[in-house]
Amino acid sequence: MQQEIRFATFNVYNLAPAGARLYDNLAPYTPEETEAKIDWTARQLDTLNADVIGFQEVFSQATLAEVLSRTRRYREALHIGFDPDPGADKLTPSVALVSRLPLAAAPEPLPYFPAGIAMPPGNRDPERFTRPPLHAQIELAPGLVADVLVVHLKSRRPDYRTGDTGDDPQLFALASLRSLIRRGTEAAALRVILSRLGREHHRPRIVLGDFNDVADAVTTGIVLGIGGPAGDRLYDACGMQRRQDRVRHVGFSNLHEGQYTTIDHILVSSEFNPELPGALGEIADVVYLNDHLDLGLPEASDHGQVLARLRLFERVEGEPEGDG
Repeated sequence: MQQEIRFATFNVYNLAPAGARLYDNLAPYTPEETEAKIDWTARQLDTLNADVIGFQEVFSQATLAEVLSRTRRYREALHIGFDPDPGADKLTPSVALVSRLPLAAAPEPLPYFPAGIAMPPGNRDPERFTRPPLHAQIELAPGLVADVLVVHLKSRRPDYRTGDTGDDPQLFALASLRSLIRRGTEAAALRVILSRLGREHHRPRIVLGDFNDVADAVTTGIVLGIGGPAGDRLYDACGMQRRQDRVRHVGFSNLHEGQYTTIDHILVSSEFNPELPGALGEIADVVYLNDHLDLGLPEASDHGQVLARLRLFERVEGEPEGDG
């Protein structure tokens, strides 16, 4: 049985084919720019060498498939992703998952909020995620299945109404508030989904994603389930890692306007908290691949990658292996 399993989250920053129109203020990639981005992303994946990777900002699953074909470690890996509606007015980013471990069931996108969760009246798509999460059931070891979710919560980019501009401080503030409300609503929807998975399956849960907020933000805390039942909550892998060197520990995943922050997180359920009874494993350490942020490489992602090494405990012979 594989004792160490490596999980990663990777915002690939506008991964799209050459010539695709993504945003009004962003010129399409040239063929040369696309080639450079695909090559850099492939090299970064091989450096990560993770068993399970969650991706964000994938505008084309075919382009991600091309990235995988240029790697050494992921040519045979499972690639799970769902392209946006081809009939839509413009491309929208989606999430994806790549796994070298087998799936226990067919994966599913989760475009809609659970019952009882909705945006306030007057908002666009009041019952949908901005970017639908992806749910996969992954076999970590024989008989041990984990529910893995890949997520990308609403960004801090102001949500302007038609005709609004950032020149008016009040309109800017209201547009920023709308983004926060949507991110919070998506966080609440995720919390309900994670609680339901815990009740129904009684197995480990792992969340890989770009939360567009730091670990101690209210929105991230909602997803973690802080303040709720202890058995239902999740934990930030960075805070759970066994190797804690406060002097050398430099973890950040985003550099924006000179600010170093971590908005990409890996969350794990109580089964990987060794301080709780019945733990199945622990987080050995968490590594941030972020040198490219300071180098300013044009083909690179604007996010660092987060890698968590999860160590499974040895099973006692005859011990039940989990609810698959």
